Amino acid sequence: MIKAFRLLAICTIGVAFATSSIAWAQTYTAVNYPGATLTELIGGPNPQGTSVGGYTLTAGGALHGFSVRAGVFTPFDPPGSTFTTANFINPQGDIVGAYVDSGGVSHGFILSGGTYTTLDYPGAAGTVLSSINPSGELSGATCSDPACGVLGATNVTHSFLVSKKGVFSATFDPPGATSSTASVVIPSGAVVGAYTDVAGTTCSTQCQGYMLFHGTYATINYPGATFTFAGGANASGNIVGIYDDASGNGHGFLFNGAYTSFDYPGASFTEATGINPGGVIVGLYVDSANAVHGFIRTP
Repeated sequence: MIKAFRLLAICTIGVAFATSSIAWAQTYTAVNYPGATLTELIGGPNPQGTSVGGYTLTAGGALHGFSVRAGVFTPFDPPGSTFTTANFINPQGDIVGAYVDSGGVSHGFILSGGTYTTLDYPGAAGTVLSSINPSGELSGATCSDPACGVLGATNVTHSFLVSKKGVFSATFDPPGATSSTASVVIPSGAVVGAYTDVAGTTCSTQCQGYMLFHGTYATINYPGATFTFAGGANASGNIVGIYDDASGNGHGFLFNGAYTSFDYPGASFTEATGINPGGVIVGLYVDSANAVHGFIRTP
């Protein structure tokens, strides 16, 4: 469930001085698409307070995109989509994500001013877009499986960027990685994502976060974790994501010079997926009945 599509798939990081702390005085708000059996927030909120994510209306059903602002939900699916995830919204209100078409192929999309633009990495079997920064620079991942793992096939991903002029970068991975995904490119040009060095798979079972800045990689690992996925970052370089503890339990984390662990109250699983410049965090959690909900965490 980690960053649907982004994992099927997140400045040199001062890991050496990172310490674990627990967040106490935060405000959590659950977000549930009306009538949905599953809701997840993946991107936002932008300065206007709009967040984006995905929902399903039936157990195991197809995912659809939505935006939400002040409790008002707007659903959407690109034309011809059988599965949609909205991954990011920038200050201009542009939304990016991915969709699977009727032929089982994943495409990146941009939704701007009510108009959809499909964007595919040249020569890739499948494509996912994961973020768009204020200047229009995009991040994403190529997929070896046309559906990018949505239909259960083995999938290997590689990170890429698209310039504000629409020029694709070469794909890239941290040193030693066999698969990676770029979760977000922030205004400075720094890229935050996740990777694995296990052959033939995405990092669904073994994963580390990364930051790429001016050609230098730094690894992001929550202290003592068996799994770390860096899924979001803001313009200040504050990073959020998910880590697994020694017992395999998933928790949200914030890295802003030190690591902070947090969980939605009463949740059995928490994942942070995005953070805005004001420190507001979005994500998803699983309750005691194993239902998935979105959340907003306000400092």
